[in-house]
Amino acid sequence: MVSVRSVVDRVGPTLLHALQVPEESPAVGDVVIAEPGSPATLAAGDLVLGVAITETSEAAELVRLSASKGAAAVLLKPPLAAKPSVKRAAKTAEIALIEVRSATSWAQLVWLLRTVLDALADESDALEDGGGPGSGDLFRLADAVASVVDAPVTIEDTNSRVLAYSARQDLTDSARVSTIMGRRIPDDVLARFRSRGVFRELSRGRQTIFVPAQRDGTLPRLIVPIRMGGELLGSMWAVVAGPVSDERAAAFADAAPVVALHLLRRRAHTDSQRRVSAELLRAVLEGKVSPRKAIAELDLSEEPHRVVVIEVSGGDGRDDEGLRLALLERISQGVGRRPMATELGGLLYAVVPDGDGWDELRAALEALPASRRGGTPRAAAGSACEIGELATSRIQADEALGLLRARLVPGRVVVFDEAWTALSLHRGATVASTAKVAELGPLGLLRTHDETHETGYVDTLYQWLRHPGNPRAAAKELRIHPNTLRYRMRRLLDLVPLDLDDPDVRLALTTQLVSLRWS
Repeated sequence: MVSVRSVVDRVGPTLLHALQVPEESPAVGDVVIAEPGSPATLAAGDLVLGVAITETSEAAELVRLSASKGAAAVLLKPPLAAKPSVKRAAKTAEIALIEVRSATSWAQLVWLLRTVLDALADESDALEDGGGPGSGDLFRLADAVASVVDAPVTIEDTNSRVLAYSARQDLTDSARVSTIMGRRIPDDVLARFRSRGVFRELSRGRQTIFVPAQRDGTLPRLIVPIRMGGELLGSMWAVVAGPVSDERAAAFADAAPVVALHLLRRRAHTDSQRRVSAELLRAVLEGKVSPRKAIAELDLSEEPHRVVVIEVSGGDGRDDEGLRLALLERISQGVGRRPMATELGGLLYAVVPDGDGWDELRAALEALPASRRGGTPRAAAGSACEIGELATSRIQADEALGLLRARLVPGRVVVFDEAWTALSLHRGATVASTAKVAELGPLGLLRTHDETHETGYVDTLYQWLRHPGNPRAAAKELRIHPNTLRYRMRRLLDLVPLDLDDPDVRLALTTQLVSLRWS
């Protein structure tokens, strides 16, 4: 239910003043302009605007007629609204009587009232439906606010991204045009406003901020912060010709609560959609959703995609979720379309199209600096596959991430397709380790000797087998002189009987040593 009082409160005292509001009054349904001699146009719940009323008797009659039709309120300008006979008529008929400030344009008021009604109705519906999003039009609201302040307006979020803008932007300057075209304030313009302390003033919560014209031709701005419950949700920027009267600035500021309501609903709607998408994406990564549903509901294209798993930790694990969300925002900047992402098992999973989408995300990941509260984020990508095979790509990404965790591959980003050598060795070593291959033959004696005497014979043998006939390369890996390598080989062959001329012996030893290193 939308009450008269809630409408008046939303519009604000700069434009409306409630002279009388009964304790029980009809819910507000629409805004109508009273036409003399046409009572049939009035209906229950209407806010009746006495636009053409000039006489006290006409005003009193409109009040009585509106009450008989079940209207919610009558809106009149001074001096008619405060006339004793009009107030008596409203009290007797038990209908709300609202005074419209004399400087207010009726056309502007109609726009603003209908926008407020939409917002309040959406808020009411959201509560009844358990918090579902409303359908208010932020662009229409920008037009309404522009009519009130009589200047082109943009509505922006806290990151200076344009959420909506009014008509008449052709009457502005190049900075505003660039803002509209780029959907955010250009960096050079942003720097100029920041240097003048605009954003500092916004954060402090001043009601309105006036920025004079600048030497580069940027026109003056009237800015108002958009807040709700002490939280800064964004701001409204009006391009004005010069200093603005206190009344006009106050009218601009009075529109902020209405915009705040829209922004809160917009954010709730976005958060709700993101949660639903995240749940669906988790099901996709677990192979529980059909490709057709994934494409339709997640808005994925039919081209091959990759699953990318990202691991980030704050060190103590207490704020890992916040770090993952912040990381997603950082890697989304400059990547184009925001990657579809979700959390699963304490890891961040993103699904991106193969090709440019993956290339851009990979570049963003590789450019990330180390976290001050933890290590550098690590990421692994599965192979490119069709939507129906994303669960497989996720398993591959997890396996590749395991290589990074075990430091079996260098760097901070690994790709399943490119790491086939390490993956082959790791898989083979895992199987060999399970079969306890390394416990066979004389290798155990070398390992025991190394543990007892710190001789490094096992590492020496491993590098000698990796670089057959090339003692210099083997010695380089061990960071010793080639003669030292030859000496060690003679000593270990004295210790254990190994026929290294036999290719099967060399292959068996390599399998054993790989199982130790790569499992």
